[in-house]
Amino acid sequence: MEAVNIGLLGLGTVGGGTITVLKRNMEEISRRAGREIRVIAAAVRDVDKKRDFDTDGIVLTDRIMDVVNHPDIQVIVELIGGDGEVFDAVMTALDNGKHVVTANKALIASKGNAIFSKASEKGLMVGFESAVAGGIPIIKLIREGLSANQIEWLAGIINGTCNFILSQMTEKQREFGEVLREAQELGYAEADPTFDVQGVDAAHKLTILASIAFGIPLRFESVYMQGIDNVEPVDIAFADELGYRMKHVGISRRTDDGIELRVHPALIPKRSLIANVSGVMNAILIQADAVGQSMFYGPGAGSEPTASAVVADLIDVVRAFTTDPQNRVPHLAFQSDSLIDAPILDIVDIETCYYLRMKAVNRPGVMAAISAIFGETGISIDSILQKGHGREDEPVTIILLTQNTREKNLVRALERVEKLDTVRDKVVWIRVEQLS
Repeated sequence: MEAVNIGLLGLGTVGGGTITVLKRNMEEISRRAGREIRVIAAAVRDVDKKRDFDTDGIVLTDRIMDVVNHPDIQVIVELIGGDGEVFDAVMTALDNGKHVVTANKALIASKGNAIFSKASEKGLMVGFESAVAGGIPIIKLIREGLSANQIEWLAGIINGTCNFILSQMTEKQREFGEVLREAQELGYAEADPTFDVQGVDAAHKLTILASIAFGIPLRFESVYMQGIDNVEPVDIAFADELGYRMKHVGISRRTDDGIELRVHPALIPKRSLIANVSGVMNAILIQADAVGQSMFYGPGAGSEPTASAVVADLIDVVRAFTTDPQNRVPHLAFQSDSLIDAPILDIVDIETCYYLRMKAVNRPGVMAAISAIFGETGISIDSILQKGHGREDEPVTIILLTQNTREKNLVRALERVEKLDTVRDKVVWIRVEQLS
């Protein structure tokens, strides 16, 4: 059979890896796809730049639309990133009758509804396995492997930069800023690390995972985001003493009131497998009704791990060339007319446990006053830890772990606690996720 011609938009780390994998494993890939997959053109910023991978037989151009409008190209692979110019390029490619594969989580999370609508209208495929968790085939797994299940919740360490920083802060008791600089030197963090450390990157990925898990439209604008830049080593140390590890997690859960969509630091019990994922690795924990709880672990980024997912999508596209579009696996796992626009819960309406750290004067009756406030707002205390034994009327550190409670109740209680003349400064609080 004739080879399938591919056009790449972007020839950076992942683009180079994609070419390397396609050429190195050409025979195996052709056997799996049923025909050869061949890159014939690529759009790049600098045509004359020296590259450490083989570009023989590939026409390089600095004009994206030359590739998008190329009459002999059947599949466009978008590896530029962002959701501005590339959105127009992807929509034009679909209008031109070309299938699309992308590693762009920002594009899918923010513009995916429009892209999938256009693709369905044209009878085309959009592959985006590489947009989430790099080399872990998590989208295919949820969309196909777990399709017999009702997903109850999922939780993931889905940003390697945050996980590296928190791992170093935990294992070596280092400050956030110091570890961030090292992450940048090692190439784990960008020069501008905002998207990573503020939780935006993880929110893009969680948006996609929640959509295919629960059959809802992509709702990036509804994700609650909190980064790790305010995490303090003292809380990591106290968490360790209490049997927890600090992780930056994305969590989505189906509840009777709607879908939780949230990204934030959380304390995870050390006994949990996901609490022991360190460095730049990713992991996703899924609770489903039939299969129970499963965890999927692997590299979340990198040239060839991400290229592995890109090429897997290409193979799927090529296999489906002769398939009736109505009988292909739906982009978001559920048939497009069966997506349910379920409400997304406001963060104050979630229910979980909490870690609290406060400074209070060492005086009889202080804990009784604090406990009374919690009791009046329906919050039960699970454990109390006092650090230090100062003289009377000197401040000491108190650590509290609550039982499960609604976040709005906690916020209301802390407003009252912080007004007590025996409590110093703001109370530090962090969500605790048992993941059970």
